[in-house]
Amino acid sequence: MASLSLSLGLLVLCTLALVHCDLDDVQVRVWGLSASNLKVDLLSQPDPYVKVWYGPAFGGMSSILKNQANPTWPDEFNFLDMIHNSVLKLEVWDNNVGPDHRLGTCTTTIRPGTHTETCHLKKGTVYYTYSYDYSH
Repeated sequence: MASLSLSLGLLVLCTLALVHCDLDDVQVRVWGLSASNLKVDLLSQPDPYVKVWYGPAFGGMSSILKNQANPTWPDEFNFLDMIHNSVLKLEVWDNNVGPDHRLGTCTTTIRPGTHTETCHLKKGTVYYTYSYDYSH
C-alpha cells in the first residue's frame, strides 16, 4: 500500500510540475565516494562530508570523517529517476564548529550504465561511482 501511495504521490507531483516522469524500475545509485588531498588550511585537517542531489531531489548527507584529507565514505545514495537526463550533484563540505565550509562541487549528467567519475576541486579531488539502471 505504501508503494502505491508513493507512486501516486510522485505521479501527482510530476503532473503539477508539468514534467515527464517515468515511474517504472528506474534507479540511480551513488556509492564508492572518496577524496584525496582535501585542504582547508595549513594548520588543520578537514572533517569532510558529502551532500548528494539528483535533479531536485536531495539524497542526504554522508557521514562526517574527522581529520581526513583522504577520506573514503561508506555511504550509498539511491534515487528514483523521476526526470530523465537529470544532473547528479555532489558537494564536499568541511564540518566546523561555526558555519561549515564548502570545499567544492561536482556535477555530471547521468548516463545509462555504471560509471566511475573523477572531479577536480580547487582543494582536492573527489571520486565516486554511479549506476543508472533503466529497465522496463
